[in-house]
Amino acid sequence: MREMFIGEIIRQERLESGKTQEELCAGVCDPSTLSRIETGRQAPSRNVANVLLQRLGQPYDRYYTSLTSSEAEAEALRTKIDSCAARFQQSLGDEKRQARLDALEQLGRLESLMKSEDHITRQYILAMRAALGEAAGPYRFEVKLNMLLEAIRLTVPNFDLKTLDNRLYSIDETEIISQIAGTYSEAGQHEKAADIFNQLLTYVREHYQGQDLTNPARYLSPAALNYARELCLAARYTEALEIAKLGQRMCLDYGYCRSLPGLLAVMAECRYAMGESERSRALYCQAYCLFKETGNASGLAHVEESARKLLGPDFPLWEVSA
Repeated sequence: MREMFIGEIIRQERLESGKTQEELCAGVCDPSTLSRIETGRQAPSRNVANVLLQRLGQPYDRYYTSLTSSEAEAEALRTKIDSCAARFQQSLGDEKRQARLDALEQLGRLESLMKSEDHITRQYILAMRAALGEAAGPYRFEVKLNMLLEAIRLTVPNFDLKTLDNRLYSIDETEIISQIAGTYSEAGQHEKAADIFNQLLTYVREHYQGQDLTNPARYLSPAALNYARELCLAARYTEALEIAKLGQRMCLDYGYCRSLPGLLAVMAECRYAMGESERSRALYCQAYCLFKETGNASGLAHVEESARKLLGPDFPLWEVSA
C-alpha cells in the first residue's frame, strides 16, 4: 500500500465529504495555507492537522505529524491539564480545590509556551479556565459564558447558537459548545440548554456515527447524557428516557462506558417520575455502584442525594435489584 501524506488524506476526505477548502479551514488557517498542506508544500502543525481531521470526522489519533520540542512540551502539558480537570470534575471538597489549583498552574505553563498566533491553544486555555474557574472558585454566569463564546469564536468567527449544523467542528469545539449549554443549565435556563444539547447531539450523530473513528461512543454517549439530563431537568421525562436509552446503547455497543453511570441515573429519575418506582430503585443502585467502582465522588454524591430525595432517606443504594 502506498504511504499517504497527511495533506493527501485531508484533501481526499474533504473532497469525499463535499466540503470546500474555505468551509473546512474556517477559523483555523487560510485557504491558501490549506492548499499548500493538501499538495504537500507545507506540513501542518499537530494542532492544525488534528482540527482539520476532527472536522472531517476522522480518527486524528491514527495519523502522525512530526512534533517540534515546544509542541511536544505543550502536548505533555495538555495531558496533565486534562488529568487534573478530570479529577476536578469527579472529586469534592479539598481534593477538588487542589485539582483546580494544579490545573491552573499547568495552564499558566502552557500559556507561557503559546505563540500569539496559536488560536487553537488559546481556545483550549480559555475553555479550560472557564470550566475550572479561578483559584477562589467558579466564575459568575456572564463571565463564564463570555469566556466560552470568546473561545469558540477564535476558530469559528461567526459562531451562532441557533445554527450549529451549518458548520464543521473539531472535538474541542463541540466540547466548548457543550460547556456553553451547561453554563445556561447552571443558570437555570434549562430549555435553552436543552435546545443547544439537542442540536449538538444531532450534529455529533451525523458527523461521528459511522465514521472511521477509534470509538464513536467517546463523543456520542456524553452528548446523549447531557441532552437527556437537561430534558430531565425540564421535566420532559419521556423524551429524556429515550435519549438516555440511546446513550446506553451507544455505551454498550462500543464498549465505552464512562457516561453509563450518569445515563442510568437519568433513567432512574425518569422512571420514578413516570410512576415506575421499582425500576427506578434498580437503576439508582446500578448507577451508584458504577460511580463507586470508578471513584467518581461527585457522581456518587449526586446519585445518593437524588435517590434518597425521591425514594426516602433510608433507601439502601448498595442493594442492586435483580
